[in-house]
Amino acid sequence: MEPDFSLIKALPKTDLHIHLDGSLRVSTLIDLARRQKVDLPSFSPETLAPIVMSGKNCRNLGEYLRGFDITLSVMQEPEALRRIAFELAEDAAEENVWYMEVRYSPILHLQKGLALETIVDAVLEGLREAEQKYPIRTGVIICGMRNIHPDKSLQLAELAIKYKNRGVVAFDLAGQEENNPAKHHKEAFYQIRNNNINTTIHAGEAYGPESIHQAIHYCGANRIGHGTRLREDEDLKNYVNDHRIPLEVCLLSNVQTGAAASLDTHPAREYLREGIRITLNTDNRLISDTTMSNEIYLAMKHLDFNMADIIKILTNGFKSVFLPYKERAALLKKATAALEKFA
Repeated sequence: MEPDFSLIKALPKTDLHIHLDGSLRVSTLIDLARRQKVDLPSFSPETLAPIVMSGKNCRNLGEYLRGFDITLSVMQEPEALRRIAFELAEDAAEENVWYMEVRYSPILHLQKGLALETIVDAVLEGLREAEQKYPIRTGVIICGMRNIHPDKSLQLAELAIKYKNRGVVAFDLAGQEENNPAKHHKEAFYQIRNNNINTTIHAGEAYGPESIHQAIHYCGANRIGHGTRLREDEDLKNYVNDHRIPLEVCLLSNVQTGAAASLDTHPAREYLREGIRITLNTDNRLISDTTMSNEIYLAMKHLDFNMADIIKILTNGFKSVFLPYKERAALLKKATAALEKFA
């Protein structure tokens, strides 16, 4: 039976793995480019959309990432960052996302000489404006980058520490996974852990379980971004399960980047059946052309998840948010009561 999309949209949700620079509106991308006099491949929405939605026509993570060159070209000014953050939270709230953690690397927004703090402040301002207008709560995750010198990741870790309790809830490591091991950035993660800040690391997407192992045991990851290839190491999979380390599953982007062969064979079904704490997330709303409602729809259609499974996964999301315990418990209690109505 075809999943009921309107019912899915009404479910309270989290989105714990979403990139700011991969989640613009096409109309905003065009408007900002005109204002900033930035060249785009096209200023026609119909022509530009398939170009910037690079996830639809790619064979690997490298090709998937091409769309970011376009989006980042208009994300070098504070007002643009504020607007994009606001609109992202607005779009999420419209499909009943209650809590969202937005991640990005400030180092990718320095083309016009902005200070790192100016970049973070602009994003936080946009998210706070959305929180005042819509029933959504947000947090920011600062990303170090695998493919840049570890000293830069350390600088970004210090930035995250500076904004602890000011909107930044965690530190991440993103970028090309293969040939850029997480252990090279362990000093940044030592500083993060030493300041009692949460960590999530992209791992097990474009590289195997060894990447997940490093994320956990070298860098102390509290959550794993993707974790698609965890199934290749039974012992590590048991460790992740035993320690309730959540996986930030992004179904559609995993297929688009080649991390999973197809939606029908995605390991999320196996992980859920084994009790691993999986969550569903968008990764990049624009690049992948998806929403949280769409990710849930795909899970039900291709992985045979029933409503009980979806409620379990959504509950996992609320259990896994990077909020202080009392706030997380209050949010989880409220979400559980709302989700029970859909059981």
